[in-house]
Amino acid sequence: MMKKHILITGGAGFIGSHVVRLMVNRYPEYEIVNLDLLTYAGNLGNLTDIANAPNYQFVRADIADAVQVNELFDRFAFDGVIHLAAESHVDRSIEDPLSFVRTNVIGTVNLLNACRDQWAGQMEGKRFYHISTDEVYGTLGSEGLFMETTAYDPNSPYSASKASSDHFVRAYGETYGLPHVVTNCSNNYGPQQFPEKLIPLFIHNIKEEKALPVYGDGMYTRDWLYVIDHARAIDKVYHEGLNGETYNIGGFNEWKNIDLIRLLCGIMDEKLGRVTGHSEKLITYVKDRPGHDRRYAIDASKIKSELGWEPSVTFEEGLAETVEWYLENSEWLKNVTSGEYQQYYDQMYGSR
Repeated sequence: MMKKHILITGGAGFIGSHVVRLMVNRYPEYEIVNLDLLTYAGNLGNLTDIANAPNYQFVRADIADAVQVNELFDRFAFDGVIHLAAESHVDRSIEDPLSFVRTNVIGTVNLLNACRDQWAGQMEGKRFYHISTDEVYGTLGSEGLFMETTAYDPNSPYSASKASSDHFVRAYGETYGLPHVVTNCSNNYGPQQFPEKLIPLFIHNIKEEKALPVYGDGMYTRDWLYVIDHARAIDKVYHEGLNGETYNIGGFNEWKNIDLIRLLCGIMDEKLGRVTGHSEKLITYVKDRPGHDRRYAIDASKIKSELGWEPSVTFEEGLAETVEWYLENSEWLKNVTSGEYQQYYDQMYGSR
């Protein structure tokens, strides 16, 4: 295969690190550059196994800084961008919307401008791949699924910022002929996820016998996808997706929050040698967050039929593997739940 220079943004984060690892290992002829600002959720410890690979390089930079972005493009002459860098936690977006505008909107436009300028007149073989979220579609009732043609209806500052960046990517395709693909994915879970998200947060709290804060009535429904399957899908879309297309990526796997939490409690009780039902006593219902979408569900039939991708593990298998990873990597969890994270946790949920 022809040598390519690929930029992966946000590659020290949860999903990004799995994508970087896959690309570095699967495509030794590619030069992979990982750009990450290393904010609270970025962790180079996620990539120690490939840190010295000959086709891998890490650069600490801020996509919201156009000068840094342009210098990076001048230095590496990228053929492609896989753009994952984003502020992604809804609760944080409610507290500080402008930081989400800065990273998710301005940062994306800076990358688009750099691609447009560097690829002007030679778009063949180039690609800007934008990874987005199913949250841009808003909320569903008890029936129906999000499709690629579903109208956007974001309800949080996070989803509004991602919807805006999606629109900019498509606008650059129409206006400047920039070759691009967009994917909108459901909730990810798996090893190395920052513990502000539901599954790692509750694994940590169950282990420490701390309260399990459940928003509202706990009946909010999400579609869940194992992160390694998402990385496989990203690889597939980057190499085989059609320019200008959108692909929804989901796990065909809907769970109400409270049912997921009870399943997780059962797995943890078994792993920790506790009496069945012990951890469910930690469930604590807390005040609902503003603009909380009731249900997300992805129709992933397009990527399955057109590109041949589908999840490789069941939710029960993936969740058991995830629990095992966190229990075996307690030092990793300890390191990322100190300092700034603890202050954030106390602010959101109170000391428990």
